[in-house]
Amino acid sequence: MAEEGKSTVRAVERALDILQCFTAGTDFGMTEIADRVGLHKSTVHRMLSTLEDRGFVERDPATERYRLGFRVWELSAHLTSSDDPAVIWLPEMERLRNVLGETVSLYVRDGGERIRIQAVQSNQAVRRVATVGARLPLYVGASSKVLIAFADEATQAEIWGELESIQPAVVNKHMFECQMNEIRHHGYATSMEEREPGAAAVSAPIFDRHGRLAAALSVSGPSSRLTLELMREIAPTVIEAAARMGTMAR
Repeated sequence: MAEEGKSTVRAVERALDILQCFTAGTDFGMTEIADRVGLHKSTVHRMLSTLEDRGFVERDPATERYRLGFRVWELSAHLTSSDDPAVIWLPEMERLRNVLGETVSLYVRDGGERIRIQAVQSNQAVRRVATVGARLPLYVGASSKVLIAFADEATQAEIWGELESIQPAVVNKHMFECQMNEIRHHGYATSMEEREPGAAAVSAPIFDRHGRLAAALSVSGPSSRLTLELMREIAPTVIEAAARMGTMAR
């Protein structure tokens, strides 16, 4: 019975791994999916057949490529409720974009990664395009620093352990802790071409009504325009927007 339970859980994990492939693109062939999840093509074929039967993926008969099905969109429709922070905070994010003219993003932490759960694109011709649903490493970037620096001590210890296992050569604990203290002191974090050449960002924490870290609010753009001097100048505006958004958080 125990082995049967483990087998069922593993099947669910594999199915979820397959669905997560689509965060990196709109459609994939079966071989591409098998390579991405590290499973044999016969196993992936069985999983895709079940997901297709249930409407979670669709197969294009002409190309034999798979894309997300209507069931996923049906589920996601329920996220656009009054309790969804990505919806509640959108007007404030749009206001911030209009004031600063740069792309505004919202991030939450998931293990050793951060996920962009909402974005408002800059209207400028040269801009940084932010894709909703993108997963990014937690060891680099302004929003990553905020999600770590303002987390509670237990969460910070958990994150540090994950960072050491994921990127032991990238993070120095002493320098890391000094940087986190500085971020907490100033109330915001910046990054200049840390993850992506030519890109810069400034980020501030959003706290809920109970004082718990809820998300990181980020303003990003080309480093040629969003200089360190300018980011220091606009940081109070980002902090104020994050504070207003926090009053809406439950």
